[in-house]
Amino acid sequence: MAQKVTFVNKDKTKFYATLKQRVDAYFTTNNISQHANGAMVFKTIFMLSLYFIPYFIIMLLPISVGMMWLCTVVIGLGLAGIGMSVMHDANHGAYSDKESINTMLGYTLNLVGGDANNWKVQHNILHHTYTNIYGHDIDVGDKTLMRFSPHGKHNPVQYFQMFYAMFFYSLMTFYWTTGKDFVQYVQFTREHHRGKLAWTFFLIIFWKVVYFIYIVALPLLFLDVTWWQIAIGFCTLHFVAGFVLSVVFQLAHVVEIASFPQPDANGSIENEWAIHQMHTTVDFAKDNPLITFYVGGLNYQVEHHLFPRVCHTHYPKISAIVQQTAAEFGVPYLYNPSFLGALASHLRLLKKLGRKEALHAAVG
Repeated sequence: MAQKVTFVNKDKTKFYATLKQRVDAYFTTNNISQHANGAMVFKTIFMLSLYFIPYFIIMLLPISVGMMWLCTVVIGLGLAGIGMSVMHDANHGAYSDKESINTMLGYTLNLVGGDANNWKVQHNILHHTYTNIYGHDIDVGDKTLMRFSPHGKHNPVQYFQMFYAMFFYSLMTFYWTTGKDFVQYVQFTREHHRGKLAWTFFLIIFWKVVYFIYIVALPLLFLDVTWWQIAIGFCTLHFVAGFVLSVVFQLAHVVEIASFPQPDANGSIENEWAIHQMHTTVDFAKDNPLITFYVGGLNYQVEHHLFPRVCHTHYPKISAIVQQTAAEFGVPYLYNPSFLGALASHLRLLKKLGRKEALHAAVG
């Protein structure tokens, strides 16, 4: 069992209290809800359409196999869009002040092959609380072929990880739909869903069956295509979705300017939790409206980690408040101006982490 980690505000800083007061005042003064607005509703419709319209085109219209394949590419983009822009906010409780709406839209993850209950444990609890802390944040935990933390176990094959990383990123949602949810149920979901084990497992099975019926079985039954053409389409949509989702999430935490702190012998991180987030989380490409629209504001990752229950369409407005407050308290605000610059930084860090050296001196 992993050592319990506590955040110790040794400097008695009032950074987060001040920041929260200012952000709350922004919503109150402008009479704005922190939840979904018209832009978010439009985005929800857009992302769901991006996923389902190409699916129905494939199923209902007499199109060529080549056009079917192009539709699976769009479906993959839609899957990633739903993940970043719809289910992400809903499962954080940021979409609405009504829990029923958050639950319903959170289950769009189940509809596209994942499991909302598992995701809430991995992401909301483990990742958001213990960001970049090896042994607690599963996103930077040990993988045989990949090393995402300087504190992680080294495998000689990881020397080449910067070259093969993108391929394995592309497998993320494929693994998610087929095996990851069952592995995570055994790993940690049982611990966090005591008293609902049977129901949680039933939901995983039920939604997997629903997903594979409409995404594989119905095309096999009703389309004049071969099984291997269906397989190519299935793999294509998941290669696209997995690549997009993996890269976007990696650029927020696994880049050169992010820190990977470790607790002391007593399990303490000597920083206020919010300041820990400022050291381990990075924004990118905030001036690119297309990226901001598509990735669900995840390029405003700093704002998201500090205010996960605020709908992401508000992040561009509160970003200035976060930057100003950080500057006043001498707290870092980490930012890569461009997407390509952030991607290059990620690849350079993968190259460094592929070496056996732990880089402890560089990670604070």
